[in-house]
Amino acid sequence: MSHEVTEVKATAAESGEKATERFIENHGANLETPKERVSQLATEVLTAVHDLIRRHKVTYDEYQAVKGWLIQVGEDGEWPLFMDVWVEHVVEEVATDHREGSKGSIEGPYYVPGSPKLAAACTLPMREDEPGTPLLFQGQVTDVSGHALPGAKIELWHADDFGFYSQYAPGLPEWNLRGTIITDDNGHFEINTIQPAPYQIPTDGSCGRLIEAAGWHAWRPAHLHLKVSSPGHELLTAQLYFQGDEHLEDDIATAVKPELIIAPSPKADGTGNEVSYNFTLDPLGI
Repeated sequence: MSHEVTEVKATAAESGEKATERFIENHGANLETPKERVSQLATEVLTAVHDLIRRHKVTYDEYQAVKGWLIQVGEDGEWPLFMDVWVEHVVEEVATDHREGSKGSIEGPYYVPGSPKLAAACTLPMREDEPGTPLLFQGQVTDVSGHALPGAKIELWHADDFGFYSQYAPGLPEWNLRGTIITDDNGHFEINTIQPAPYQIPTDGSCGRLIEAAGWHAWRPAHLHLKVSSPGHELLTAQLYFQGDEHLEDDIATAVKPELIIAPSPKADGTGNEVSYNFTLDPLGI
């Protein structure tokens, strides 16, 4: 199909450059962190590296290879990808360990703010002949007491049937399979979209070279990305995964949690699949 021919031209360098640009746009301001905190964290990171070098007797050749690779990661624009794949899941775990509501997951490098606003019952922007299996994704947003949160905001984005994201692969409309949904008076939503495909993170750049050198695989299970928010409540960032995906147990990003696995079933009218999933938001200040 013409979609696939265009999209597979995406490269890690192009994707990495866009991810880096997007990160700088969204997080350009320097975080005001006390010097004592910076010193503590930087010292412990460096000490851990020093201990690793001593414990494994790292050679000069290995040291120079790592230094060259680190330089190349920056030149490829792949630091957002590297951090989001191999580090973010631990930061997310620590940042949300107090929550009583829904489990969260990593944001990843492909979030774009400002997607089109849509009603509670809607269809995500997509091409007329969007390939893949139609999916009705529905549910409710509530607080931890079970009260509905009307007007809650659900930012939803995901890869297409070939594993590519709009704004990060050529030929895709700007907001393809991206939208900001506002829940109805009962906190409900009904979103028509396309079931995403599993995909490999870009492998033709520095992150791919690390994966090849280490003998790892590059696959992420298929998933929906979401940011769910409501005034007075903590922002929930999550990914929902699909039951039966072969990479649920060995996701390269280590981001799968049992609570985030959904099991779509065929719709009665035979027009694709449907699944229900509810979100519970914690109040601010807990």
